[in-house]
Amino acid sequence: MLFNDPTLYKAVLDRITDGVYVVDPERNILYWNEAAYRLTGYTAEEVVSRCCPDGVLCHVDEAGRQMCLNDCPLRASLTDGQSHEIRAFLLHKLGRRVPVTMRVEPVRAADGSVIGAVQIFSDDSAYQDARRKIEEMERLAFLDHVTELPNRRFVEMSLQTALREYESHKEPFGVLLIDLDDFKSVNDRFGHAAGDRALREVAMSLVGALRPTDVVGRWGGDEFIAIVHHVNAEVLEHLARRCSAMVAATSFLTGDGQPVPLSVTIGEMLVRLSDTPEMLNQRADELMYQRKVRKGLARRRG
Repeated sequence: MLFNDPTLYKAVLDRITDGVYVVDPERNILYWNEAAYRLTGYTAEEVVSRCCPDGVLCHVDEAGRQMCLNDCPLRASLTDGQSHEIRAFLLHKLGRRVPVTMRVEPVRAADGSVIGAVQIFSDDSAYQDARRKIEEMERLAFLDHVTELPNRRFVEMSLQTALREYESHKEPFGVLLIDLDDFKSVNDRFGHAAGDRALREVAMSLVGALRPTDVVGRWGGDEFIAIVHHVNAEVLEHLARRCSAMVAATSFLTGDGQPVPLSVTIGEMLVRLSDTPEMLNQRADELMYQRKVRKGLARRRG
């Protein structure tokens, strides 16, 4: 049954905005969700199997006292089997302290014994409201108003950031260059309003197919681009196939209510040490064009 599938629960936990991690009775980390990565800077690969007190997050209380060895709410829940909630400050991977509200619940076996604990934490920064207002103002400058995806300017900045992080930390990433097939014929047959609807449907399908940590935006015209973090060639190809499949299962409605199927062609490429944004995109574009040729959809270049 669907609800017996553990991958479903992981997918749900990876979608929520609060950080979540699970530990065993010795406080070894067993699971780390995507929001925990966003809030701390640590990926699951960096922390899973590590022991929580060995310097991963180095929680301190409001007086600056270390909590991991003395006042750890995880240890308290493992010991007394009760829920605990506390405000603390974790140490981000980049070195800054992040104020968080932590809620800890014991995990029990069928016989009621405590076999672990789960901690849920959220950013408790006093400046969150102000930051949201700033982000909203910035969003207006970085938004493509047809698709409501990030625009080319934002994607270019994100790509530069990804390349800098790759040079510093060797965090692998790739790009997907995505072209909507036969977009000109959609505009010619059904009008530009229908073309905009097609772009919006593709945009929503791509967001649904990709992961919360990936960035997808409109590159211009009928092209989209995704920056896909923490991948190897196999994962990148899998995500490209999933994007293609999700769009192929999508259609848009014409003015008279008739569904029109959609499809995309994708060129995926992993970053290399010597890459510039232009070089990475050019390789992805060449691969995409070759696939367009094989599908008989290539437009003449020149």
